[in-house]
Amino acid sequence: MTEVLAGPPMVVEEPTGSAVAGSTVPRRETGMAVQTLAPDYQRILSVLESDAGEGMRCQQLAVALGMEAVPAKVEGLRSKAKRLVERGWALQVRPGVFTALATPAL
Repeated sequence: MTEVLAGPPMVVEEPTGSAVAGSTVPRRETGMAVQTLAPDYQRILSVLESDAGEGMRCQQLAVALGMEAVPAKVEGLRSKAKRLVERGWALQVRPGVFTALATPAL
């Protein structure tokens, strides 16, 4: 045990890139494609992009994704949609209403 404790200190490197630790949604940067996102997030953005209205509520999003609009599913989608907003992939136009960005970041 003394040998292990006397060994060289471990160096922990910080991850490079713009991903937030523990997140599957990296911060959007110039030139990033939607394909960098996990499949669930890609599907959410695809539905939001196809909506020509003023945005979608999470209940509408759940139905458009073929899910039951039950509270557990809706809250899970709300969490993912908010994560997309926080990382620059989508917009929250009003409380609880989400839409894709009007112009993609290039």
